[in-house]
Amino acid sequence: MGEVTPGPNFLGLPDVKGDPDIVIAQVPYELTTSYGQGTVNGPQECIAASLQVELYDDLLDEELPAGKIIRTVEAWDGKGATLNEQLDGISKYSKSQYDSGAFPIFLGGEHGMLPAILRGCPHKVTLIQIDAHADLRQELDGDPYSHACAISRALDAGALGVHQVGIRAYSFGELQTMKTDKRIHSTFAKDIFHPIKGSDVWSEWLSSIENIEGPIHLTIDIDGLDGSLVPATGTPVPGGLSYWHVIETIEHAFANCNVISADINEIVPQAGSPLTQFTAAMIATKVVAAHIAKGR
Repeated sequence: MGEVTPGPNFLGLPDVKGDPDIVIAQVPYELTTSYGQGTVNGPQECIAASLQVELYDDLLDEELPAGKIIRTVEAWDGKGATLNEQLDGISKYSKSQYDSGAFPIFLGGEHGMLPAILRGCPHKVTLIQIDAHADLRQELDGDPYSHACAISRALDAGALGVHQVGIRAYSFGELQTMKTDKRIHSTFAKDIFHPIKGSDVWSEWLSSIENIEGPIHLTIDIDGLDGSLVPATGTPVPGGLSYWHVIETIEHAFANCNVISADINEIVPQAGSPLTQFTAAMIATKVVAAHIAKGR
């Protein structure tokens, strides 16, 4: 897709003709939220907040767009009378972004969009997941496509495995899955913040993602950060990752792995403060910069 949205462009960058290097794609999907609502408005509010993000990035040592064409494309239209129809629509939208040849960054929207995005991906990927929740349930309230099942359904959709970090909210059943399914590698927030072994656990996390072979999709549920940084996300959870944990994970993944796409999800606009959507915009900006740096 090459159409530019009528709204503001990500980071306020001007429209530039030519084939894009990076596309910012909005997926305002919200159909299975089980607690806080508002993710349907998250993508556009994230882009609005991005207009206040500084363009200079220390990884690049220059300002974005750093010689690249970063295009904010037309958002997914949200059409579909049923959940399956909406997921099919997201898959077609996702495929069009991958087919453009650009690096796609999907802004959401609830995490339930992930399996549909992967159905549009031309490659079998391994996931790097930043999240408070394991998202490994088989169903929630009778719905197998709930946001709480996003990783289970992504594995069903062909993901080869998942390396997840920041996990601190999960069911007993999910814990058993984490212990027994060899495709799943989990790093728990409580271990990262352990007063004695915490630094070793963090180093082990970074080393583990260095060894992933093949294409990678980076999926960032912003509730992976501590709830104080993203208080308006659908299910904010205390005891989470710092902003710098997330930034180091992004930079390390791009520097050492073949990251072919990314999504930032569960963005909910915050009333009275732009903190939640601004934090999401900062993370999306770092993904852009890390991708550009990888190509140098």
